[in-house]
Amino acid sequence: MGRTLNEVVTSLPKARRRAIEKRADALIAEELSLRDLRKALQLRQTDVAATLGKGQDEVSRIEQREDLLLSTLHGYVRSLGGELELVCTFKDRDPVRIKSGAFATERKPAKRAARG
Repeated sequence: MGRTLNEVVTSLPKARRRAIEKRADALIAEELSLRDLRKALQLRQTDVAATLGKGQDEVSRIEQREDLLLSTLHGYVRSLGGELELVCTFKDRDPVRIKSGAFATERKPAKRAARG
């Protein structure tokens, strides 16, 4: 019978196990939901809500949405103490970073007055 992954990892030198654990933590940290990110920072929805000037229910909705305005995401990330970076990747060129001001100040267009 073959060995389990746990048995293989346990048999590795201590330094190698630490390196594996460090890399695993880094990979896990690379992709988190907004909720997971907030929890990893040991913040409650009410903490984020207070910083955003919104209710806890609105923070809950933001965390559950699949489609967010960049300005909403930018505000949420800033309320966690971070900065949002938007990087576009392409097959035929180096990644391009979009300036934060390009989406941080994004506003909805003003409604036009009804024509009579």
